[in-house]
Amino acid sequence: MRVTIAGAGAVGRSIAAELLENGHEVLLVDIDPRAIKIDTVPRAEWLLADACEISSLDEAGLADCHVVVAASGDDKVNLVVSLLAKTEYGVPRVVARINHPKNEWLFNESWGVDVAVSTPRLLSALVEEAVSVGDLVRLMTFRQGQANLVELTLPEDAPVVGHRAGSVPWPTDTALVAILREGRVLVPSEDDPLEAGDELMFVANQEVEEELARLLSPRPAAG
Repeated sequence: MRVTIAGAGAVGRSIAAELLENGHEVLLVDIDPRAIKIDTVPRAEWLLADACEISSLDEAGLADCHVVVAASGDDKVNLVVSLLAKTEYGVPRVVARINHPKNEWLFNESWGVDVAVSTPRLLSALVEEAVSVGDLVRLMTFRQGQANLVELTLPEDAPVVGHRAGSVPWPTDTALVAILREGRVLVPSEDDPLEAGDELMFVANQEVEEELARLLSPRPAAG
């Protein structure tokens, strides 16, 4: 898979290193010469250019990219890159970094964003996930306002404990995608029993999150 990352700061370089380790081709693009630190990610391709310019994106070969990651520290830049990647080049997957939570509402499909990642929101969600049992925690938003990745750790008195995954009447537009149990990641089947302490990962429509929380936990859904 070929990935272009706009923004070669610490975040962009970290993403690039991880993707390269997983066997992908990566191009890092940045307008700031100080960000071009080839020795930090020597296996990546590098381009000193303005990712908000069509000529730069032509040079980057965006038409042949499978994924574009808008990872700069400037939300305006990330929005422009996302929009150009989707509308001008038809990139199948556009992931954008949100630096300031007040701008989160802009990062949606209207701006070409498929997945928006808010660092402050993700960090707070991970804190909640680490300390909460029985509370539904939103980890990530896909196509703003339509589908979310959510997690809940089953308390001992959860109504669904002991039931098979396939027998639980999950809300409409909800999919149980993984069960984390004792350090293992399980791809759930209909016959898998749900156990206290299981971390359940769902992709769910935002409108059914409260219904899902009520189904899984005897406690009221968190506001």
